[in-house]
Amino acid sequence: MTIFQVTSLNPIAQQTRQAASLLALLSTEARNQALDAIASALESAKAEILAANIADCTAATAAGIAKPLYKRLQLDEHKLRDAIAGVRDVGKLADPIGQVQLHRELDTGLVLKRITCPLGVLGIIFEARPEAAIQIISLAIKSGNGVILKCGKEAVRSCEAIAQAVKTGLSTTDVNPDVVQLLTTRAETLELLKLDKYVDLIIPRGSNSFVRFVQENTRIPVLGHADGICHVYIDQAADISKAVTVTVDAKVQYPAACNAIETLLVHQAVAPEFLPQVAQALQAVDVELRGDERTLEILPEIAPVTALDWETEYSDLILAIKIVESVDQAIAHINQYGSRHTDAIVTEDLATVETFFGLVNSAGVFHNCSTRFADGFRYGFGAEVGISTQQMPPRGPVGLEGLVTYKYQMTGAGHIVATYTGADAKPFTHRDL
Repeated sequence: MTIFQVTSLNPIAQQTRQAASLLALLSTEARNQALDAIASALESAKAEILAANIADCTAATAAGIAKPLYKRLQLDEHKLRDAIAGVRDVGKLADPIGQVQLHRELDTGLVLKRITCPLGVLGIIFEARPEAAIQIISLAIKSGNGVILKCGKEAVRSCEAIAQAVKTGLSTTDVNPDVVQLLTTRAETLELLKLDKYVDLIIPRGSNSFVRFVQENTRIPVLGHADGICHVYIDQAADISKAVTVTVDAKVQYPAACNAIETLLVHQAVAPEFLPQVAQALQAVDVELRGDERTLEILPEIAPVTALDWETEYSDLILAIKIVESVDQAIAHINQYGSRHTDAIVTEDLATVETFFGLVNSAGVFHNCSTRFADGFRYGFGAEVGISTQQMPPRGPVGLEGLVTYKYQMTGAGHIVATYTGADAKPFTHRDL
């Protein structure tokens, strides 16, 4: 079953915008009830969703899907359970809509407020991860936004089953099911990018080339990240045992994730002690190591690194290693080759930590912990719609706060600007209330 196959997306986009405008007016309680209904509907449809995912995985295997993409595509019972729990967690979060950010008297009886409000309609284009659809839908509804999802061809069956369950759940609530739409064809991607009249933000989740394609082919604002080239730097003042543990987790726990490390930087003072230990731990779980010349002197059995390795997101059990002379050299390497996603330092020297935190230009800078913590769910956002590596906010994992904007509301009593201009201009009070 395909949810939508049409030549023009204008009618769908209009429906979504209309449903979203009504969603924004609903109470916090009504939106939270909708999230609870979605979670229950997903639980009821668990067998159908998992069966659809098995069919997707079987078809993808036959088509020769890459190993990292296959891991993202797989939706087992545990992933689905966690995603459903995430829907309920989002319901427990504070309502991001209607928050008063500014309340100011400009003059007696003339009052200004700045109030948070939804963006409107989100266009989310993602590749293989079907559970991402669940996370995105829950955040969109909580923040009062409509959402048009475009899934990758690998995950069509899974996403259709998820979308059907979501719409079934919403049909029992005050939320119009039209706030959630699913697109499934490549042609619809191109059409979606043209909907600047109806769609307020595009969030692409995919390869570097795909994100750049989206950025270059739409007038709609785009939020996202192209690469996930993350680093761990092992400083000369590192606790070696701690460094091994953090490195292994950051590479191995889920190597296909964008917050898994691709490069390991090691201070020359600890390299002779640290590298054999970390190599043994990584090779025990089948990680392929590639090293620079100095690393090969300590680990002669591993493959030599190439210049291309420093700028490659493997999303697999492959790790490039470089020995550096100082924290400054490590920072220079990260800022040259990194993707401004997440980078970590392992050290017991707090002054070095401050230097690293201050000079590494990434959305996430971590000390003595795995880069895999860079995740909206782990940050307590309930879930995330994506990761942003841009300089302007929102930055890093984007949860509810990245899906709202604000408007200025002013109330007067017949006030006019002429009163406050000219030779006898009345002064403003500008008093915060």
